Amino acid sequence: MAEKVILVDDMDGTEESDVAKRDFDVLGRKFTIDLSDANDKRLRDAIETIEAFVEKSREVKAAGRGRKAASPAKVKGYTNSDVREWAQNNGVEVSEKGSIADEVYAAFIEAHPDAKPDA
Repeated sequence: MAEKVILVDDMDGTEESDVAKRDFDVLGRKFTIDLSDANDKRLRDAIETIEAFVEKSREVKAAGRGRKAASPAKVKGYTNSDVREWAQNNGVEVSEKGSIADEVYAAFIEAHPDAKPDA
């Protein structure tokens, strides 16, 4: 028993005798499609046009996650843990986590003149 394979053009649905599997590359990726000679020519012309545009273009890179700019040091030679500990031991209200209020830093620097950052 014989079988006959009929290829159908994936673009226009025709069953012409010239329909064949056509491989092509676009931007480094390989594809395959069943096309007649006429649609294969259209594809090759389109790829040639796209390549001409790509050659003249610049690639746009996806934006990365930005890094938060480092804020200037509030105190010199001491850590935020040092500031929190001093504040708690001296009755100055300070949060246990998160940012430390500028007033707390100012009080710490007043008590520790050597902690004043260079401006």
